[in-house]
Amino acid sequence: MFSHDQRPYDWVGAWSEKRAQLSPDAVGLVDATTGERYTYADLDRRANRVARLLRERGVAASDDEPDGAGGAEDAGERVAVLSRNRPELVDLFFATAKTGGVLAPLSHRLAAGELVAMLNDVDPELLVVEEPFADLADDVLAREEREFDCSVLALGTGDASATADHRAWSDALPDDDSPVETADVSMDDPHLFLHTGGSTGVPKETVLTHGSVLWNSFNTITAWGLRPEDVTPMVFPMFHTGGWNVLTVPMFHLGATVVLAREFEPSEVLHLVESEGATVLVAVPAVLRMMAAHDDWADTDLSTLRLAKSGGGPCRESVMEAWWDRDVKLSQGYGLTECGPNNFTMPDGWPTEKADSVGVPAMHVDARIVDDDGETLPPGEIGELELASPHAADRYWHNAEETEATFGSGWVSTGDLARTDEEGYVYVEGRKKNMYVSGGENVYPAAVEDRIADHPGVEEVVVVPVPDDQWGQVGKAVVQGDESLTLEDLTSFLDGKLARFKHPRKLAFVDEMPTSGPSKIDRQAVEREFGAE
Repeated sequence: MFSHDQRPYDWVGAWSEKRAQLSPDAVGLVDATTGERYTYADLDRRANRVARLLRERGVAASDDEPDGAGGAEDAGERVAVLSRNRPELVDLFFATAKTGGVLAPLSHRLAAGELVAMLNDVDPELLVVEEPFADLADDVLAREEREFDCSVLALGTGDASATADHRAWSDALPDDDSPVETADVSMDDPHLFLHTGGSTGVPKETVLTHGSVLWNSFNTITAWGLRPEDVTPMVFPMFHTGGWNVLTVPMFHLGATVVLAREFEPSEVLHLVESEGATVLVAVPAVLRMMAAHDDWADTDLSTLRLAKSGGGPCRESVMEAWWDRDVKLSQGYGLTECGPNNFTMPDGWPTEKADSVGVPAMHVDARIVDDDGETLPPGEIGELELASPHAADRYWHNAEETEATFGSGWVSTGDLARTDEEGYVYVEGRKKNMYVSGGENVYPAAVEDRIADHPGVEEVVVVPVPDDQWGQVGKAVVQGDESLTLEDLTSFLDGKLARFKHPRKLAFVDEMPTSGPSKIDRQAVEREFGAE
């Protein structure tokens, strides 16, 4: 891992303050849901109010002692958020930078049982909940296994409180928007907790420092050639690294414009590309495919787009060709929460025959392909992709074992199989383990299988990925057990236990699972038989 700088600097937490000083009248954020437009001066004033609120609630720098798990576990106090994309999340990003606190957005797609485990781990001082997820939050707060204790603020969709049980965010905000003193934080201090998938079920919290966020921004700006006049619709959720580090923070770094909305339908993204004159677009393959298949596709003016990238899984050539036919040279990107996520770029004038690659390493990224012994492999040979960069994450929160496995060598072990060609282009071949990506979300079969196995009609189960036109991949549950079980029965059983994107979309049965040894299911044999469709 890279060490940044442990010395506190005033500028480390002054994102909105510095940008407001440099370009106060530039529009930094557009809320497509309400039509509101915020200049950088507006955003800094909003951040000052939120910083005062966070300090009142204890979400500020902390002097906790190390606890020995996975390195120094000291971090500022945390604010957790359960919300769709909206300006208040941007306010919290800028405000936690000022106070030395840590922003921990959580996926509203997760089940209550998953969220309570994550919140026990994060242990926030404050939980902010948007109105549509009030019932989910109440379920979490009522769980017997709950260990965390925090105050709760409710984000209404209008002026109303999200729930009668909790104080409204708007009522709690101080009126004072004058400048606040920033905390003494260094590049090595945590700023974001972003969760990633976990092979054992509960997602891991990845600790991103001020330094790693900053270096990812540098890398993105230099690798992709971003400009202050750029405009982008943000189609990734802000509980995901894509919502922050793919484009949002780099755009704020430059003084460019981010357009967000509570929900992004393909037709709305097309509309915003045209109406806002979007110049940059990054989305998962499913969104890009749905945009190209939409009735408005042919009539939408895409001429302002000079950069489009696909991320979150492999993009089919037919989708890329649809964009190329509209004179938008779409290419594939690659990243992960633990490093970046922006690690690769396409060289100037790249040939379309390289389109199935993710490009070459960005300016400040080293990449290598290694065998099981950690030895670097020559071009053409497939091994595990490892990355090294100053924008690598610091560690997993409270998870020394996983931290050592992923970060312990000084390289980030991605768990992806890849190869390079003679010109240095990197081609990702698939997961080293059994994870698959559905609609840009990581799904780990073991976590899904554990929940399915709780059904009384299931004796054994293996979940394998199968191709899907809409989501790229979905899960097929291969079950040994009661063959009267239907997919609808299984979906109903899993509701509230697993996020819906993890639910299998197909179901098959076997009389007996194939084995490769005593009591060991041969997963590869199952995938060979059932993974084709």
